[in-house]
Amino acid sequence: MKAVILVGGLGTRLRPLTCNTPKPMIPLANQPFIESMLARLRDQGITEVILAVQYLADRFRAALGDGSQLGLKVHVIEEPEARGTAGAVKNVEHLLDGTTYVFNGDVLTDLDLRAMLAFHREKGSRVTISLTPVDDPTQFGLVETNSDGRIRRFLEKPRAEDITTNLINAGTYIIEPEVFRYVPPAQFYMFERGLFPVLLQTGDPMFGFPSRAYWTDIGKPQAYLEVNHDILIGRVQFPIRGHQIAERVWVEEGVDIHSSAQLVGPLVIGAGTTIGRNARIIGPTVIGAGCQIGADVTIERSVLWENNQVADGALLRFCVLGKDNQIGAKTSVTDGAIIGDQCVLGAENRLERGIRLWPGTELSDHAISF
Repeated sequence: MKAVILVGGLGTRLRPLTCNTPKPMIPLANQPFIESMLARLRDQGITEVILAVQYLADRFRAALGDGSQLGLKVHVIEEPEARGTAGAVKNVEHLLDGTTYVFNGDVLTDLDLRAMLAFHREKGSRVTISLTPVDDPTQFGLVETNSDGRIRRFLEKPRAEDITTNLINAGTYIIEPEVFRYVPPAQFYMFERGLFPVLLQTGDPMFGFPSRAYWTDIGKPQAYLEVNHDILIGRVQFPIRGHQIAERVWVEEGVDIHSSAQLVGPLVIGAGTTIGRNARIIGPTVIGAGCQIGADVTIERSVLWENNQVADGALLRFCVLGKDNQIGAKTSVTDGAIIGDQCVLGAENRLERGIRLWPGTELSDHAISF
């Protein structure tokens, strides 16, 4: 069974985190998202994966190779220019020889793919779209189905009085390759506004597969923090690396934690990280490999990538740090702030209110305070 993963986006909503790292390769609980996604697909019977890439393709090739280390066959196919969701799959159509899964590369889900495939085959569907319920249907494009699951129409952000369903497109598809005859070659063309409406007109059978499986788009800063938290509290099925040293506290090899440090799970701490005297690490928090956490540091509800140095007395609360940053003594980074890679923040700075620092930013002592 084959799958196509759409990983062509620039990840602009997640910048500065995606300036150097493609969005599907950002870490979740210290694991590159694309690697955990591929492992999940392998475990559900998929043997061959095509990555439709437009941004930093060489990074995918270097990280994944031919996929053999994950027990898969992986192709990285670079688009000459942005082709849209359907256009990207049309671009790799020559590699498709049967029923194919299509995934958005920024969606984390624990959807039962085997159950979805059985539904697809039972219905004789040409396209099956995974659907998930939402609390506020007015904020989404809705998918209305008949009683047997066949899709009747798509409603784009309807008024409250026009709502007939609370089901939205959850970004996982099963597609029969013959429907790509409707997709023009070498053009920008979307599933949602192109192919799917065409299939309604042609009458090709298209069904919705409703599920209450976990689903979220990791492509926004708030969502990125929340999905790491959801993984740590067990809301989504996701393997966590390392071994437990306390309740819901996972550490990898070579971690050095001072005896006076306070750890309150759920936490994941990467290999080779050191945590200093009287530090307080409060979950849900992820600390990447090779980080150095100084004395009297407080870290709460945050995500740190690898090789961050956090000096004595610093405060990190509800924030994200990229990799290779230096956080000065008694500096606070809070309230949704995002720090890119290789930033140097001097002592006693105060960054909050969702501020974002681009890679390589340097701040002197006391440069920012509110």
